[in-house]
Amino acid sequence: MPLNNIQSNYNFIDLFAGAGGLSEGFLQAGFNPVAHVEMNEFAAKTLETRSAYYYLKSTNNLGLYKKYLSGKITRDEFVKQIPASITKTVINETMSDDTLPAVFKTIDGIMKIRGISKVDVIVGGPPCQAYSLVGRAQSSHMEVPMAEDPRNYLYKLYARFLKRYQPRMFVFENVIGIESANGGTTWKNIQKYLKRVGYEIECHEQNAQTFGVLQNRRRIIIVGWLKKSGLKYPDFLKIKSDAVVNDLFTDLPKLHPGESSDKYARTKTSRYVLESGIRTADDILTLHICRPNKERDIEIYRRAVELWNDGHKRLNYNDLPEELKTHKNRHSFTDRFKVVEGDEKCCHTILAHLSKDGHYFIHPDIEQHRSITVREAARIQSFPDSYFFEGPRTSQFIQIGNAVPPLMAKGIAMGIFEQLHKGDCNGR
Repeated sequence: MPLNNIQSNYNFIDLFAGAGGLSEGFLQAGFNPVAHVEMNEFAAKTLETRSAYYYLKSTNNLGLYKKYLSGKITRDEFVKQIPASITKTVINETMSDDTLPAVFKTIDGIMKIRGISKVDVIVGGPPCQAYSLVGRAQSSHMEVPMAEDPRNYLYKLYARFLKRYQPRMFVFENVIGIESANGGTTWKNIQKYLKRVGYEIECHEQNAQTFGVLQNRRRIIIVGWLKKSGLKYPDFLKIKSDAVVNDLFTDLPKLHPGESSDKYARTKTSRYVLESGIRTADDILTLHICRPNKERDIEIYRRAVELWNDGHKRLNYNDLPEELKTHKNRHSFTDRFKVVEGDEKCCHTILAHLSKDGHYFIHPDIEQHRSITVREAARIQSFPDSYFFEGPRTSQFIQIGNAVPPLMAKGIAMGIFEQLHKGDCNGR
């Protein structure tokens, strides 16, 4: 069932919303957002800005949005022209047993003002570092042991939302390592809690690539539905694309370290970028800004790209000449310099580590000898060019790296929509 350009009557709440990758997918699939709950200040501002975008789009006033993106007005001036009923749907709060009553009160107030009688879907995934395989590998260096990380228990707060609002379905997204965290105890407890509040659940690994995203990104997608509702885990539509990762970059101007541009290149935009909705004719280019790089790193980048171009070989840090080595650790992370696979159908997973350095995400064009920009990372994640990430560059990279790719989220939302729609038809 095609869902482009339609509006459904299904409402959703987004928990642990981050920059809004899941929300964006559900919005594109026609769902109505009730509220987004997010603890990070910059990510919450990104959600506010995106909410403002959708409001202005619905009122045929995107000119105001463009004025903000082009720097003609400040963010304060921009937000003042957006109704509080739009921006206040973003709840910037760290969820805990103490804060939940106030969060519930705010959401209840939003529903009352907007005349919303029910929540159809709850989406979200608690911060994943406490479950991730990479995080566990590094846990010996942490002040708080992974097994004692309080983020292990955020699923209990998720379950309290399910108990209160009783949505017909929910989507719980997380990393592959969630099933084996703490020897499997955490995963058993998650299932127990979700079932205890009235849901049947099913869990499957999904890869963003099968949803049309040009990225190898494996995630666990748990879907739940009210017991005895007749619903089930959706059969997600698989999308095959003949695009390669370089198709994401063709209309972006070439840059060198430290450079930036706010004008698209005059080269042709790829069919993939247009058909996926990443770029439209009205977009303004933002966040295409390069990190400055030391000559040493630039030389390493050149070598890494040369190797990749020579039969897809990877740079091993230990093979560099001594004058280019600065890390004492020569035993692990020897692939710390990695080129984005421009000539392949998907690249390796975009990570929040981009906030620290870009060595693991080197642009495939040897003439540019740099790491990818925020906009390029956003495109790899399938975010539209109209999506603006608030905060400093460090935060922007974290927001993008932690997000669910919107194109993947849209595919999930379409599957959820069909389940709800079938349920409605069967109930008539």
